[in-house]
Amino acid sequence: MMKDKKQVTQTFMIIAIIYVTCLLLSNLVAGKMWAVTESITLPAAVILFPITYIFGDVFTEVYGFKKARIIIWMGFACSFFAVAVYLVTIALPHPGFWDGQEAYKTVLGTTPRVALASFAGYLFGEFSNSVVLSKLKVATKGKKLWIRTILSTLVGEGLDSIIFVMISFWGTMDNATVLRMILFQYLFKVIYEALFTPVTYAVVNWLKNKEGIDVFDNGVKYSILADSQSGDQA
Repeated sequence: MMKDKKQVTQTFMIIAIIYVTCLLLSNLVAGKMWAVTESITLPAAVILFPITYIFGDVFTEVYGFKKARIIIWMGFACSFFAVAVYLVTIALPHPGFWDGQEAYKTVLGTTPRVALASFAGYLFGEFSNSVVLSKLKVATKGKKLWIRTILSTLVGEGLDSIIFVMISFWGTMDNATVLRMILFQYLFKVIYEALFTPVTYAVVNWLKNKEGIDVFDNGVKYSILADSQSGDQA
């Protein structure tokens, strides 16, 4: 029996919680630098952040753009709240005997520029990823999921990498270094998700069978704010 698309199931809530958790952890560990080689340095978040795009693919493929949009905004709101809490706690007066203030500030603190870069990259990247996958699903009649996930990742991760690195670092180091950072992050994220394609297939197929739903976004207006027209189920 086909389930009501408007119903929020227990499974949907569980994977939404996992998605937001991965996003918050990615933001938290982003300050740690990973020396991949002597000439390649990446933020440690690259080991986890691409998983949020995999979840984004799963949400859009199974539940459609409308519900994926809700999850993307939920992730943004939770990330914004977390950053606000970090900044407030850093600003609280600390006792003289506590010597962890600078370490705490180093790990959890962020500048307005980096915060803006993170939020802008996330929104542009996630929404473009969702829109591309949704449109390709309709165009391919639901076939060749691997093409849809990889192409949407090429667009979404590309925008995310460019926006984040450019806003965060342009003008603070030489242009060649900034461009290398964009390229290496982008390649790492795309390869990461491509390697996870079999896992994406398994999760998508399992969810479609369990939920009894497979949304095609026919006629959907791809607005990130206004309510979209409901897609068709297959």
